[in-house]
This record gives sequence, C-alpha cells and structure tokens, in this order.
Amino acid sequence: MDFMELAADRYSVRSFSDKPVEQEKIDLILKAAQLAPTAVNFQPQMIYVLKSEAALAKINRLCRCIYGAPLVFLICSDERKTWKSQTEPGYSAGEMDCSIVCTHMMLEAWELGVGSVWVRLFDVEKVAEAFDLPPYIKPICLLPVGYATEGCKPYAPWHDVYRDISEFTEVL
Repeated sequence: MDFMELAADRYSVRSFSDKPVEQEKIDLILKAAQLAPTAVNFQPQMIYVLKSEAALAKINRLCRCIYGAPLVFLICSDERKTWKSQTEPGYSAGEMDCSIVCTHMMLEAWELGVGSVWVRLFDVEKVAEAFDLPPYIKPICLLPVGYATEGCKPYAPWHDVYRDISEFTEVL
C-alpha cells in the first residue's frame, strides 16, 4: 500500500477481537518505533508491552479506552534521554518524540493488518505507580492494538471529512 492510501485507510479501532497479535508483527511494530525520528536521534522512548493477563487487567482498571485489545503498548519518555532546549528553559522533546514513535507504530500496525487506537485518557501518575515506573519514566500515551472485530468501522461519522488545505496553510 502506498503511504497516502495507508494514511487515508487507517482509522481508530474501538472494538478488538480476542485474537492475539503474532510475535512477528509485534516485533515489526517495535522496529517501526526504533526507526522513528527523534530529536537529535536521542531515542528517549521506553515502551512497555502489556500483554499478560495481569498487565491487561491493570491497564483496563486505569483506562476505559482499551476496547478489549489483547495488546497495549505503554509509550513513555525516559526524561534522562530526552533532548532539552538550550533556548527555552524547561522544554523537553520527550512528548513530541514519543508522539512520533507512536505514529510510526500505529501506521506499521495498520500496514500489517492490525488495528490500533491512540489513547491519552488516563491518569499519568496512577499508571506510573501501578506499573512501578521509575520517576524519570513519564507515560505519554497508550496504543491498544489488535485485530478489529467483524464489521468494525470508524467511530466518528466525520472520520473522512477534512478541512481544505488552504484553511490550515499559509505561504509566507
């Protein structure tokens, strides 16, 4: 599939089957995370692969938007490794880098026939505590992943409605 087809075809899956994602596909999704560009290529991402019954039960208690996914990637920023701005005090590229990483993972999953949904509706502190994360590991987002149930379709009726390019660009 060419990239524009992939980008247009992909949607957030909110109904997953219980079919497990094959390890080969998990490995390719993680390879996409490894290849994702990050500030100064510092690669600050730390990804927890939640697939055990205990880990999935825990994340389901902490977040209502897992939608029955048999696999969840908890994508975090290792703040010891993030690029820090020298001109803007306090700015860390960790969240931006992890967003790029998550996008690569999401698109690779779709290319492999596996659905996903990007989730940020969770309490960062509760997730960090529940998974006993060190203080320098900052949860950024969740990526529930799996095979869509039969008949699954985009949730929002406006899924394929786009603003005109002229509405969000300006040539200077």
